[in-house]
Amino acid sequence: MAAALAARSCLELSAAGRAPPRSPQELSFVPRIAPLPAGRYSDSAGGFCYQESAQLGAATRNRWVRWSTSGDTVELVEESLDVNLLNNAVRLRIQGCPFLPGGIHLCEVQSHLVVLLVTAQTVHRLLLPHPARLYRSELITESQVQSVFTDISKIHIRDPSNYYVIPSVPGLAPNSVASAAWLSSEGEALFALPSASGGIFVLKLPPPDAPGSVSVVELKQSSVVQRFLTGWMPTAIRGDGGPSDVPVSLSVHCLDHDAFLFALCQDHKLRMWSYKDQMCLMVADLLEFMPVSRDLRLAAGTGHRLRLAFSQSLGLYLGVYMHAPKRGQFCVFQLVSTESNRYSLDHISSLFSSQETLVDFALTSAEIWALWHNEENQTVVKYINFEQNVAGQWNQVFVQPLPEEEVTVRQDQDPREIYLEYLFMPGRFTNAAIQKALQIFSQGTERHMDLTWDELRKEVTLAVENEFQGSVTEYECSPEEFWQLQVEFWSKFYACCLQYQEALSRPLALHLNPYTSMVCLLKKGSMSFLVPCSLVDHLYLLSNEHLLTEDDAAIFEDLEMSRDVVCLVQCLRLIGESISMEMAFIMEMACSRLQPPEKAAEQILEDLISNDTENVMEDIHSKLQEIRNPIHAIGLLIREMDYETDADMERAPHLALRMSLSQLFGSSTAAHVVCGGVAKICTVRFLLCRDLLILQQLLLRLGDPMVLGGGQLFQSQQDLLHRTSPLLLSYFLIRWASQCLASDVPVDTLESNLQHLSVLELADTTALTPHKLVSGPQTIVELFFQEVARKHIISRLFLQPNTSLAETSLNWPHLITSIVTDFLPLLWPSNPSFLFPECLMGSCQYTQLQEYIRLLQPWCHVNMGSCCFMMGRCYLVMGEGHKALDCFCQAASEVGREEFLDRLIQPEEGEVVSTPRLQYYNKVLRLLEMLGLPELVIELATLAIMESADDWRSQATLRTCIFKHHLDLGHNSEAYVALTQNPDPGRQLDCLRQLVVVLCERSQLQDLVEFPYVNLHNEVVGIIESHARAVDLMTHNYYELLYAFHVYRHNYRKAGTVMFEYGMRLGREVRTLRGLQKQGNCFLAAINCLRLIRPEYAWIVQPASGAVYERPGASPKRSHDGECMAVPSTRQIEILELEDLERECLLARIRLTLVEHDVSAAAVAGNSTPEETVSLLVRAGLFDSAITLCQTFKLPLTPIFEGLTFKCIKLQLGGEAAQAKAWDWLAANQLSALVTTKESSATDEAWRLLSSYLERYPSQNSLYHRCVINKLLAHGIPLPNWLINSYKEVDAAELLRLYLNYDLLEEAVDLVLEYVDAVLGKGHQYFGIEVPLSPASPTMWLPYTAIDQLLQALRESSASENSVVLYEKLNDRMEDYQQKVSVATMERLYCRP
Repeated sequence: MAAALAARSCLELSAAGRAPPRSPQELSFVPRIAPLPAGRYSDSAGGFCYQESAQLGAATRNRWVRWSTSGDTVELVEESLDVNLLNNAVRLRIQGCPFLPGGIHLCEVQSHLVVLLVTAQTVHRLLLPHPARLYRSELITESQVQSVFTDISKIHIRDPSNYYVIPSVPGLAPNSVASAAWLSSEGEALFALPSASGGIFVLKLPPPDAPGSVSVVELKQSSVVQRFLTGWMPTAIRGDGGPSDVPVSLSVHCLDHDAFLFALCQDHKLRMWSYKDQMCLMVADLLEFMPVSRDLRLAAGTGHRLRLAFSQSLGLYLGVYMHAPKRGQFCVFQLVSTESNRYSLDHISSLFSSQETLVDFALTSAEIWALWHNEENQTVVKYINFEQNVAGQWNQVFVQPLPEEEVTVRQDQDPREIYLEYLFMPGRFTNAAIQKALQIFSQGTERHMDLTWDELRKEVTLAVENEFQGSVTEYECSPEEFWQLQVEFWSKFYACCLQYQEALSRPLALHLNPYTSMVCLLKKGSMSFLVPCSLVDHLYLLSNEHLLTEDDAAIFEDLEMSRDVVCLVQCLRLIGESISMEMAFIMEMACSRLQPPEKAAEQILEDLISNDTENVMEDIHSKLQEIRNPIHAIGLLIREMDYETDADMERAPHLALRMSLSQLFGSSTAAHVVCGGVAKICTVRFLLCRDLLILQQLLLRLGDPMVLGGGQLFQSQQDLLHRTSPLLLSYFLIRWASQCLASDVPVDTLESNLQHLSVLELADTTALTPHKLVSGPQTIVELFFQEVARKHIISRLFLQPNTSLAETSLNWPHLITSIVTDFLPLLWPSNPSFLFPECLMGSCQYTQLQEYIRLLQPWCHVNMGSCCFMMGRCYLVMGEGHKALDCFCQAASEVGREEFLDRLIQPEEGEVVSTPRLQYYNKVLRLLEMLGLPELVIELATLAIMESADDWRSQATLRTCIFKHHLDLGHNSEAYVALTQNPDPGRQLDCLRQLVVVLCERSQLQDLVEFPYVNLHNEVVGIIESHARAVDLMTHNYYELLYAFHVYRHNYRKAGTVMFEYGMRLGREVRTLRGLQKQGNCFLAAINCLRLIRPEYAWIVQPASGAVYERPGASPKRSHDGECMAVPSTRQIEILELEDLERECLLARIRLTLVEHDVSAAAVAGNSTPEETVSLLVRAGLFDSAITLCQTFKLPLTPIFEGLTFKCIKLQLGGEAAQAKAWDWLAANQLSALVTTKESSATDEAWRLLSSYLERYPSQNSLYHRCVINKLLAHGIPLPNWLINSYKEVDAAELLRLYLNYDLLEEAVDLVLEYVDAVLGKGHQYFGIEVPLSPASPTMWLPYTAIDQLLQALRESSASENSVVLYEKLNDRMEDYQQKVSVATMERLYCRP
């Protein structure tokens, strides 16, 4: 049907958004002249189109400037359908100089946009940069760019070269507001104005970059008035013409080096001048083209209008509106040139109109668009094609109706909610109207400016509630009174809004773009667009009188079918007009509450029949009689309204947009218009489907074979009924979406959502583009259009092969119709495309998405699985995880059948392809994992395992997933079970390793030890060992875990080995007091383990030293030059028995004792050998421990005696501090109790300790005595008597040699003398001589060599008197001894038998 007929009527679509009113840049200029009253002229508006606005590759594509004047203020706004313009509004005030209506003229030159302003006293010129020169590139690819008005504040509007005061002579005509302005080819600004004395005068400003003065040229008629007159002259002669030739409308047509100035004058004549020649080229009496009365000829034609339209192919057209009382006439002429510079008008068409007040009209080379106010002061817009429409039938424009005057609030409803919902329904009231009403309602107490939609809603609620509370004087009132008061105050505020909405919606002018054929209505502060209306909507909206005159043959080639459709629509109109608000509410509620629309239609039909007081049913019945085939007509109407398409058409390849198309229709304004068109279509067609459903119920009720078209089958009626119902619900759903506002989403939430979608691999699809900044809240349909649908539509219209749109130029009616027509299938619920819900998900509109699916699911059987998936995603965001899981499981059954789910399961590159359902489960599992919902992951993975019975790889993946999340939740037993059921050994080992680590970190060691580990015992041991050897010993307890693991399984030798290795490493790596304490405990545990084994098995293998172990995956060791070092050969195995462990334990305890006594020794004592430990103990004064260690490891005690001797020396030579400090180490050694009468010193105790050791630990050859004496003598310390006596008894000869070694000659002499006396029997017991010298005694001997050395030394030191004495004394004694020895020897010899 749509192809059979182009649109006959148009719809008005408002572009007023929900953003706060823009804050324009303010400019002001005060000329030095007497001010005029601001209300002298009425408000006006107009627009300007760039010449290349229809060119796809131009910077000015789909771009224009609109303006409105009010008093001495003009507001200029640059608009664009492609990009959001920044700083695009400016408000200029010429103080005291009201603007002439229509006195704003814009001209376009190569590098500038020139604004020419005409006020009642001045003319002005503003130079702005041209958009083509404003940007780096002519192709605009950004979504937001600067407007030409961005830098207007830098323009010097006070520059004398850019403004001029209109001279008093000739002066401006007081009874005309006509004006025209243009630029000459030399850049001069020319202003044509009506002269006070009749005729026209032209002001010329010199070019802005050239010096010059302003000139005034007056064009005046000579005394001879002819129809065609060439004798016009520029002159200042006054008085030879009357005011009847004062222009009431001026227009100019520019040529290369000239300008034709057309003036429609009060005397009903049209005059044409050549400005270059300053000659009148033509005068035409327009009364010749209309029915004329004497009164009309004598009356001044002040209401006439003139418009020009130029076409390169057709030439110049002139449109004239001739105003007459209670009627008007449009005349269209074509300018025809003849030879010798003469011109005439070729009359094309005359069109009559009965409207009273013409506000504005626009002309093209084929059409006239007109704007009226009728007798009820309502806006009427119509258009006509004057070339094709011979009958003079005007086409209607269905203007945006004002909101209802009253809002119905039922007793069970909250007035505040109802009024707020009605006021803030998108497309009903503008932000500006509500703000102005709020200002008045608040009585000016607060200034509400620049409020957002949500802020405005809050302020309105607060203002009305404050007024309501302030007026309630009673402390108590009944609920009915309270409800009534609320309704009263809300209705009062609503009336204010309605008043301002009406004022702001009142059109001031028409704006027609001749390049794109775009028509707009310009209003105060906003604008609206006129778009073609589809035939279905056209027939339904058309008034009855126009519908009756509709040319039936023009609808279809089949005349009878055309008549059937017209009669059918008339029946629907009768039903629609009869439905009350209560009846309409029944259908609305049925759709909203998911009840069958057929039942609601049946109920409405019952109400219509029962309340039929005007016999509407009879009229419908009679109309039905005229329909030849109602079933066929209804089916045809349904097909025209159904946007269901096939999958191939829906998923056309999305091509990358060319740069020139990347921003086409990308602005917020375009989104408002396109989505407003969708909303309007859905609103109209919802009503049409509702009425159609009621009509079908009526047909079923009638059951008349004649009415049903000659015995149509009942089944066909039912089929149509069931086709109409989804159609109605589809339009209801899209209408709801067009009125549902999108939520503001924080940036971090969007980023988080993008991460979640990246898991699903949806973030890179065409459904998700970067979130754009928009002005004011969007509906979700607008959001979808800007984010997703626009690119699909533009790609389809321009980049697909065999497209019908031109490649280089744009046509507004064709383009907007194509975009809306292509947009509806993307929104259509029963189409395979799922882009709309996908966009809502990508934009975090989950509340809206949930409601959308709720309204969709009961009746739409397309994309059911995708809807379930989306609902699950919504439930996840709402925190209802188990509901989400149910939805995901339901969606699984549709995998492989729906396009969205197919895209969802596309495998990644390199991923092993499994079954579609398993791929789906994997994607959902990833999403649940990212959201941190382990319980749901486990539940879903368990379900997925049932699907993967024959796929061991998927089984392994799912078992691993279940294990991981059970482990995360602390379900250790379940995690172990999942681990054991994993069919992949590699994954099983990974899980086992993770189980060990996690349970260790949680200190849940009992579970870890007690699991049976069937067929996994060695793996567990290996894992724990590798961790034990790889981590820090003091922060992890893997060795203790391994010890418990072996003990639990009664493997004591392994347990002992573990603890011994632990102890060894502690000594090497943890050289602290705590480390040594643990080391001792480890060795004790190891000893205990071996003692639990039979002696023949009580041994372990010595662990490797240096903590070098073969670990899987460990990096090879390298030398300093980076080369891999050779693997050392296998070391010899060393067996350790229980005794070895006991020795190591003793060594560990002694180290601990040492460190407890001196903490600083920990760094070196931890891994010291027994010899090193002895040295450390001696240094610390722990001699008892040192002796025990030496005895255990069979070490000599010499270092101990030397060390103790040295300490005694230091004490003897030290002061009180050394004495006090010595008690610490003295106390650490076991001293025998002393029985003394006086207090002993530390030095005495040290010597006593040394004495006791010498007595307690005898040595062969008196080694320990010798080393002590050596130490003392080496330090020059006199030998204590007890030591001398002790050593004399043991080895007097060695003592003598020591004296000689240290040159102690006197002590040596004394010793020899005593020794000789002892041998001879005097004190022999002190030298260990049992029997003194006698013939019967055993053989005796003296150290003669040493004595000879002593004598020699005394002889050599004879210089000393004492030495001489000693020598003589010793020598004498030795001689005496020799004699006695000789006697004894002889006696023995003689006494020998």
